[in-house]
Amino acid sequence: MGVLPWPFIGAEALAARAIPERAMRDLYEPVFPGIYVPWGVSPSPRERAVAAWLWSRRRGTLAGRSAAALHGAKWVDAADPAELIHDNRRAPSGISVWSDVLTPEEVVDIDGMGVTSPARTAFDIGRHVARRVAAVQRLDALAAATDVKVTDVEAIMAAHPGARGTPRLRGALALMDGGAESPQETAARLALVDAGLPAPRTQIVVRNAYGDFIARIDMGYEDVKVGIEYDGPQHWTDPAVRQRDIDKQVELADEKWRIVRVSRDLLYGRRATYVSRVMNELRRRNFTW
Repeated sequence: MGVLPWPFIGAEALAARAIPERAMRDLYEPVFPGIYVPWGVSPSPRERAVAAWLWSRRRGTLAGRSAAALHGAKWVDAADPAELIHDNRRAPSGISVWSDVLTPEEVVDIDGMGVTSPARTAFDIGRHVARRVAAVQRLDALAAATDVKVTDVEAIMAAHPGARGTPRLRGALALMDGGAESPQETAARLALVDAGLPAPRTQIVVRNAYGDFIARIDMGYEDVKVGIEYDGPQHWTDPAVRQRDIDKQVELADEKWRIVRVSRDLLYGRRATYVSRVMNELRRRNFTW
């Protein structure tokens, strides 16, 4: 007996004699009622999405964060509930279900499963996620994975006038930027916007006078050569990464760039200091806003 592809519907596996009942109980455990995964395994967001779809007896449409995971978006939390658009509202713990109207264009096929399109996924995320920063972080990750555009989502909005949560969606959608490479970069960008600054451009490529590549900056204000770099833990603990950062800082200084570096502590614990540093650099370059 080989390892069964999982997750799987237990009743189907038993009916097909793919596994004896005792072996199934010994080797697998239910992640949702009737849906099994190997004992001790923590399913990924994608695997949880598949399990939720199987729980719906393959009738539901994966939406929201589950659809985002299937479209390749990063930073989807495996601890969050899977999300389905489905008529059966009596979902078990770990699955969030709602009913809604979907047009044929709003559903795509991924590995045989019905999944909301990138634009429809953004439409749902922007409406349903209450915290603006969290909504924009998820939209950024989806845009990075799929290249979904604001105009794509606006077309969905036009097809569903008056949908609940549309004002919230508009606010988050206006801030979506697929250039953010982590939730922290999104938060760093939004901190500047909330302070009254224009949104910085993301993923700025810097070249020298000869056109040679120098560096890529997380975000910044290209006209006045002020950049912002978010430094995760590896920038402080990995000697090779740290050395590259030092070399990069020198090369950018040679091109007259001023870089504000922001850590997790600075972003979440001393945000005013971070924003003040960026503003001071912009003032030195006579940038007005």
